[in-house]
Amino acid sequence: MKNEWPIWEVFIRGQHGMSHRHVGSLHAPDAKMAMKNARDVYTRRNEGLSIWVVQAADISASNPAEKGPLFDPSNSKIYRHPTFFNIPDDIGSM
Repeated sequence: MKNEWPIWEVFIRGQHGMSHRHVGSLHAPDAKMAMKNARDVYTRRNEGLSIWVVQAADISASNPAEKGPLFDPSNSKIYRHPTFFNIPDDIGSM
């Protein structure tokens, strides 16, 4: 529908964490109203330290069905694995 407000995805950083967690979605005309609505809906018990709101249309996501082609190239990068490095004998005895 053309006159419908955009969907905003809401992420909250909790009292005991360093990362934000997706908690839900809401409709709002702009970021300011989305932030106020997110605060009212998702932090009623004072459990959040920080709120992020992102328009759903601005989020790009990978397709789970294409997991193989997306993540397989990382297996060919041996320098990402600790077996690539030689550990001197005197370090291993600590």
